[in-house]
Amino acid sequence: MPSSPTRKREESVALLLRHPRAAAGTLVAATAALSLALVPPGGLTTPATALVAHEAGVQKAVAHEAHVQRTVAYEAEAARLSQAAVDSDHTGHSGTGFVNFHAVTGAYAEFTVGSAQAGAATLELRYANGTPANRPLDVTVNETLAADDLAFPATGTWSTWKTVTTGATLKAGANTIRVTTAAADGPNLDRLTVTSTGPADTEKPTPPRNLRRDKEPTASSVSLAWDAASDNTGVTGYDLYQHGQLMKQVGGSTLAATVDGLDPETSYDWTVFARDAAGNVSAASNAVTVATRPAPPDTQAPSTPGGLRSTGRTAASVDLAWDAATDNVKVTGYEIHRDGAASGTSDGTTATVGGLKAGTAYRFKVRAYDLKGNKSAFGPEITITTSTAQPGGTPDPGTVSTLARGVDVAWGLAFLPDGTGVFTERNTFNVHRLTKSGQKTLLGKVPDSQTTGGEGGLMGIEVSPSFATDHYLYFLHTSTDGNRIARMRLENNMLSGYTVLLRGMEKSRFHNGGRLRFGPDGKLYAGMGDAQSASKAQDRNSLNGKILRINQDGSIPSDNPFGNAVWSIGHRNPQGLDFDSKGRLWQAEFGNSVMDEVNLIQKGGNYGWPHCEGTSGTCGGYTAPKKTWSTASASPSGLTIINDHVFVATTRGERVYRLRIDPSSNLVEQKTYFQGTYDRLRTVEVDHDGDIWLTTSTDKDGTAGNDRILLIDIQYTGGSRMHGTPGH
Repeated sequence: MPSSPTRKREESVALLLRHPRAAAGTLVAATAALSLALVPPGGLTTPATALVAHEAGVQKAVAHEAHVQRTVAYEAEAARLSQAAVDSDHTGHSGTGFVNFHAVTGAYAEFTVGSAQAGAATLELRYANGTPANRPLDVTVNETLAADDLAFPATGTWSTWKTVTTGATLKAGANTIRVTTAAADGPNLDRLTVTSTGPADTEKPTPPRNLRRDKEPTASSVSLAWDAASDNTGVTGYDLYQHGQLMKQVGGSTLAATVDGLDPETSYDWTVFARDAAGNVSAASNAVTVATRPAPPDTQAPSTPGGLRSTGRTAASVDLAWDAATDNVKVTGYEIHRDGAASGTSDGTTATVGGLKAGTAYRFKVRAYDLKGNKSAFGPEITITTSTAQPGGTPDPGTVSTLARGVDVAWGLAFLPDGTGVFTERNTFNVHRLTKSGQKTLLGKVPDSQTTGGEGGLMGIEVSPSFATDHYLYFLHTSTDGNRIARMRLENNMLSGYTVLLRGMEKSRFHNGGRLRFGPDGKLYAGMGDAQSASKAQDRNSLNGKILRINQDGSIPSDNPFGNAVWSIGHRNPQGLDFDSKGRLWQAEFGNSVMDEVNLIQKGGNYGWPHCEGTSGTCGGYTAPKKTWSTASASPSGLTIINDHVFVATTRGERVYRLRIDPSSNLVEQKTYFQGTYDRLRTVEVDHDGDIWLTTSTDKDGTAGNDRILLIDIQYTGGSRMHGTPGH
């Protein structure tokens, strides 16, 4: 059918224009369609009234003392569509047509909505539904769920149009509002009308209470329930986390959820968070641990891996490869044995065995195992002799010794001018001094520190570039009012004089970032997580989800890109930081469930979170990572650079990666060390002698004080031993 005639609509509009010389209410222009009042600086006093007629949309603004109310209508046919089409075969629609969602779940119309100020808004959706059934839509604002299964009931006919309204919060500038079919069929959508209704909502919901196991778990799923949270504007959704990983989102009226795709016979640590339309996220609920049930009995071992061979060797390591084994269910990994003893694991068919001596013969053999612990027979053993020379100063991990035992989640690690180490314990808030001979001295505690029951506590530590004269140590820690950067003096092996340098970084149970690093420019750089509120990562006015940069006294450098402490944006949970020989900042970052990454940080750069995770998602226009791994094989926590080789310590991956920075600023020639040898690995740092200190992080085993600090002798045969990295 032909489209109905376009009809002009007339609406009153309050347009407030400030002018430095005009008196309040002075009429400066008037026509039959428009009158304008100018308001001088200092207040909204006498709002003008205007009558505007136009065809494309409706705009209406009413001035108030506290804010300006503004209404804008957006025709659906102008939206960006996926699995939907523009039709005009029913009467009564506005504009030139309406959106007809195809009969498929996940079809959407996406609007770009501008807002002069951040604040609450009302979303009115004009629609028709000629069936007797409800046809729900999901509504997201800036990728945050604003309405889950919003009902669009029957209107009687396809030419009868009605409206449905829901609340949201807009940020200043461009906003993305998407309406998506929640089932196989949706209504016909005519128009979105957005009305700003007030100043920004900054009040967080209360934490959900009484998180508990709901139904009996299965071998691959866990069901949870919780009591409702409350909020001043209403709870719009709940986020269910396993440790620091977002597993599921549900609407504000849903108080239970089932998470599938889990591993059998595994304990999972759960918390739930409430959020509102403004994107405010509550504190965490109580934590609940639920274990999945065992998988069906499996006593069949994998086949024997064959073809074990060496693909490379250095003075301190041997590269191995072998042919894949098979299993009736799945091969989980491989054990590597050296000289008859287990020396590590691999989740693939290659491995690098480090910590070896030059010119020494070693025997290697490999066997496969599955999830139930069934192990294959060993394949044939081979003997490999390490080389006696190391080319070009390439840093290669040699023998490993233990510097300290009985430490508790050694998180931050730095070095004093005399070469001794200083490190933090995340959960005890203690700061220790440690010599290379293994002598440990308690220096004191960082005051006003607290844990979050997850990843918060006393985290990063850095030594002042002018320590010889000012004696400052810098810390990033969690406190009662959020995360802080502070400094203290270290004199006579005692900490004193606590001073806060930077506040305003929200905390959460997870995603608190925590690393500190002085740059070659003398500025202090810090990684700060998104506090489990993903939208903050793209908010330039928020310090969360960012790389931060401050002066040594906490003031803001004049050349920062956004006029605050923010250096780069779009980060989920930044971790290791270090500078290469050209003075460029590299950063490791925890992903959610798809990819972890290493980034080359640029001033003002946007690294994509939450729109983009690694290279997955809507990544156009964002700065791409230089390296990604699956989250199962990494969780890159610590990062240090030696001779432009990047070393990354991983917690979940339980290994150290080494990659070379090539002339095109790419990370190449990946090597993997110590996989499965020392458990979870937190921090890796190069000392003044060019050796590596490596900390373990057994924070998930429930036992305090059972971590170690390891010393790795780095081999540089044939080249310079010094790392040559500015900023250490």
